[in-house]
Amino acid sequence: MRRILILGGTAEARALAAALEGAVHVVSSLAGRVREPRLPVGDVHVGGFGGPEGLAAWVSANGIDAVVDATHPFARRMTASAVEACRTAGVPLLVLRRPGWAPRPDWVLVDSLEAAARVLPSLGRRVFLTTGRRSLPVFAGLTDLWFLARSVDPPEPPVPSNVHVVLARGPYTVEGERALIGEHRLDVLVTKDSGGEMTTAKLTAAGELGLPVVVVRRPPLPEGAVLVDSVAAAVAWVQAG
Repeated sequence: MRRILILGGTAEARALAAALEGAVHVVSSLAGRVREPRLPVGDVHVGGFGGPEGLAAWVSANGIDAVVDATHPFARRMTASAVEACRTAGVPLLVLRRPGWAPRPDWVLVDSLEAAARVLPSLGRRVFLTTGRRSLPVFAGLTDLWFLARSVDPPEPPVPSNVHVVLARGPYTVEGERALIGEHRLDVLVTKDSGGEMTTAKLTAAGELGLPVVVVRRPPLPEGAVLVDSVAAAVAWVQAG
């Protein structure tokens, strides 16, 4: 039976593991950054590999026939490592990414978290920050702003001095997001173009309430990466191999 490594942590990775169960031997890899991750079916490897060299060695030692990178669209370092590792190990790699959100006319599109931090003071004073706990240090210098930050696990310092952290995991509802914005008197939303339906409610609520929305664009894929945007396409790629 062919052995497939799924670099996971996303809903698409879990769906792919379930779709391939029984047809191939699936090993899903989780970074281990979330304390209580949602586990996929099949074998699971938790923790890093030691960079691209370590991943290449692990792939070879475990007889992996192909790798699917189904990590978060902003896991740029992991994707770059996967491309290099698979090239070294001589195994095919597929990148699975859910489609990004269609830009709206009232969005402020930026290329980085740092760029988002630079434009924030001109847009609002009370910020709904939904870019993940590891992004908070980028905004720590904005001492004149107040932040409501949402993440699955508590963030580690440095964090903004005026921050209130809400621990939650999607999916969210428009009604709930509207209530959260109103309760905390938020006047600007910052997010990443993660895509998918699980977290779109905040965009709808912000639009209805007239909040400016700062959206960080996705990083480009490494040169030569093969991309699909659906689990069905990834299943077809694995089966064709």
